[in-house]
Amino acid sequence: MGQTAAAPPSPGQVGAGGAVRADLEEVFCRDYPLVVGVAARVLGSRDQAEDVAQEVFLSFARSSVPAGEARRWLTVAAAHTALNLVRAGRRRASREATTAAADLALASDVADAVVTSEERRRVRTALGRLPRKQAVALVLRHSGLTYAEVAAALGLAPGSVGTTVRRAESALRKELNRHGPSD
Repeated sequence: MGQTAAAPPSPGQVGAGGAVRADLEEVFCRDYPLVVGVAARVLGSRDQAEDVAQEVFLSFARSSVPAGEARRWLTVAAAHTALNLVRAGRRRASREATTAAADLALASDVADAVVTSEERRRVRTALGRLPRKQAVALVLRHSGLTYAEVAAALGLAPGSVGTTVRRAESALRKELNRHGPSD
């Protein structure tokens, strides 16, 4: 039996089993800003969010997720990946220092900048303590997704998204109150 030589895949577009994902460029161009936005909401850092987006798109490139489900898959993957970074405490100190320095330089009042930066850190930490489904629902909704899009992304009934988001907001407030400003 003779072997037939397969055509080499296009650079940077290799999916599962070495197959080329023809939809990768289209999906990337369409959904990259959304994926970065979701991750940035969780992490508070555009640089880290772009790292998360890169990781998420690499996973997508290797997946067999249909293009029609890509947006849902990518947003959930971005939220999960970013939450994992928060939960694991692997935030990069140098990037945070750069962001904090930039915030301080732009702020008219240094004290306000410090308080704002600390509050953002507290919210991200508290978000990492929420049940995953609540945290993801909250992040997706506050990233601009509609209730229908959040429902589709998380496999929820559209009517339950509002309740899930309200419960997540309540749980987040409780976490923030439980772990006061000194934590």
